[in-house]
Amino acid sequence: MDTILSTRADLGVPLPQDGITAVSPSAVSATAIIAGALVAAAATLVLVVLGAGFGFASLSPWPHAGASAAAFAVTTAIGLIIVQWISSALGGYITGRLRTKWISVHTHEVFFRDTAHGLVTWATATLIVTAAGAAIAMSAAGNATRTAGAIGAAAASSAPNAVDAYDVDTLLRPASMQTQPASAEIRAQTTRIVAQSLATGSVRAEDQTYLTQLISAQAGVPQSEAQSRVEALSAKIKQSEDAARAAADSARKVAQKTSLFTAFAMMIGAFIACVSAAIGGRLRDLHP
Repeated sequence: MDTILSTRADLGVPLPQDGITAVSPSAVSATAIIAGALVAAAATLVLVVLGAGFGFASLSPWPHAGASAAAFAVTTAIGLIIVQWISSALGGYITGRLRTKWISVHTHEVFFRDTAHGLVTWATATLIVTAAGAAIAMSAAGNATRTAGAIGAAAASSAPNAVDAYDVDTLLRPASMQTQPASAEIRAQTTRIVAQSLATGSVRAEDQTYLTQLISAQAGVPQSEAQSRVEALSAKIKQSEDAARAAADSARKVAQKTSLFTAFAMMIGAFIACVSAAIGGRLRDLHP
């Protein structure tokens, strides 16, 4: 019994008095975890803003300029790993240096507690950054919705204007200067057919037949030439549809790769936070 009491006294636990049971102090240094998590979250914010300022992992709206979709995914992965590495290292190290010193605790237990503190610090910082990002995204989505509502009403009434006027001109171009140009009603009707074809991604057979007859009669060209014009328009619409599908598929692949890289970067961040916390705690114990 004396040996047990002596050992508990070495651990810093008050000896029990008559009828009172001693309670071991918590091994969790909550204040150190909060401090490290705040440092890690702030470092993440600074690094993300800094990376955005330098234009890392950004796509250019200009053709043949900026990063490709594959390069975007790679640079995004590298950026995420760097952000996680630095922020997790700072947060874990701060937690390790600020945590409460454990007296007479086995070195293996100290190592476990330090790494656990680093992991909890990383998890807390991740939740803080995620909550802040979600709040910013919700605010931006609200502003975008209000703006889209204002623009949508005007865009709905002018939807046919989305059709390239040059396509309509090409379809109805007269064979000679003596031929009268198409009237406003015929142009409007042709524009509506082209707009419908763009929306569906192809020109329906009945629309092709009607456009061929209309162009032949209005432009004064043979049926074969009118049909060639309609087929050229149909090929252009199909090409646009294929390009849109290819862009959507490329965006899907980039999003998939980015998600995988993000998960990998977060796992690296968790590991770095554990190691940094153990290093920080070790240095604190060496320099009381």
